[in-house]
Amino acid sequence: MYYAYKYRLKPSDAHREELDRHRDICRQLYNHTLYRLNEYQDEHDELPSMTTLRSELPNLKTWWDGLSDVYSKVLQTVVERLFDNLKGLSKLKENGYGVGQLKWKPPREFRSFTYSQSGFKLDKKSGQTVLSLSKLADIPIRLHRAIPDDATLKQVTLKKEPTGEWLATFGVQMDCEPPESPENPDRCVGIDVGILTYAHDTDGHAVGSLDLSVERRRLEREQRRLSRREHGSNNYERQRKRVAECYADLKRKRRDFLHKLSNYYAREYDLVAVEDLNVKGMLESPSNSRNTASAAWRTFLSLLEYKCKQEGTHFVAVSPRGTTKECAACGVSTDKPLWVREHSCPACGFEADRDANAAWNILSRGLDQIGVGHSESTRVETALPVDAPVSAKRVVETGSPTLKERTASAVSE
Repeated sequence: MYYAYKYRLKPSDAHREELDRHRDICRQLYNHTLYRLNEYQDEHDELPSMTTLRSELPNLKTWWDGLSDVYSKVLQTVVERLFDNLKGLSKLKENGYGVGQLKWKPPREFRSFTYSQSGFKLDKKSGQTVLSLSKLADIPIRLHRAIPDDATLKQVTLKKEPTGEWLATFGVQMDCEPPESPENPDRCVGIDVGILTYAHDTDGHAVGSLDLSVERRRLEREQRRLSRREHGSNNYERQRKRVAECYADLKRKRRDFLHKLSNYYAREYDLVAVEDLNVKGMLESPSNSRNTASAAWRTFLSLLEYKCKQEGTHFVAVSPRGTTKECAACGVSTDKPLWVREHSCPACGFEADRDANAAWNILSRGLDQIGVGHSESTRVETALPVDAPVSAKRVVETGSPTLKERTASAVSE
């Protein structure tokens, strides 16, 4: 499998200057390659191949001062980057999106360059770990976690963050394959995500949303200060970095929360069922779009999906339509406004927390969709009191003997 390991670099002032110089040369090469692509298309009425433009690099070095200072593989990846962008535009166009043309990159929009296959290695010098980059420098790096011994380093991407920090992301190829998903999963869970309660699952766990109000107020305060600075001045640049640091702080805390939550579900369960949410469409809604964006549901689902793949856990994304309205006990749909937080079925009398009911519907649909360890029989109606714990309300009947035993024991409690 292919993994990405990200580390923080600790460059000196001289290293920063050299990194910025190489980054700017790559940016100029990108713009020149785009110019040559458009010129070739005008002359031949067709797009050139990537090999055609990449073969022009040796001739460019004869008259372009500074191009020879950059490692050859880095220059080749710049050309590949342009064609990757073209492929991305083509896919968007095929999916019905209106796309324009590629534009020249200003310095603020070209922040990274890549060493591919060769020209880099991790080394020990003067008692510290350094990243040796061909034709650049030996830059100290903070290896906060070790790269596995059996891993093969395929590439490294150096990126300058808006805060001014430099990060190194290694592309790592692992020979080992992830474990196989069990045919009859024992530990199954359905997860309903929300705003007030970030995740509510079928085991009765309710995870509160991450409180970032202090960080947001700090960001808004620094943004107001930035608006009072003269654009382009030294004070403006210093304040811009403070705003970027506030954004980075928000992002780090949110992703740390999402990583830990997704890692828990991927490791603790054999099957995880979630809603396949259309987050993009929800963000376009005029109501509550800020809280929706802050929740980062799509990021959580993406992290959960790849972590489940690593752990050999079934990941099932089901349609979210009607999961809140539908009764988990009898299947009758009942309309309820958003402020009603309890589910009470008028048909069978089943009562539960609104999110818990939705989580059970998600799990039921996930088991139906994946078709493992789940019978085709109807749902089981429960006669539990209203104050019974959510974990006791096992309203999904399964065909796995282990699951039947767990369901019976939970109900008997």
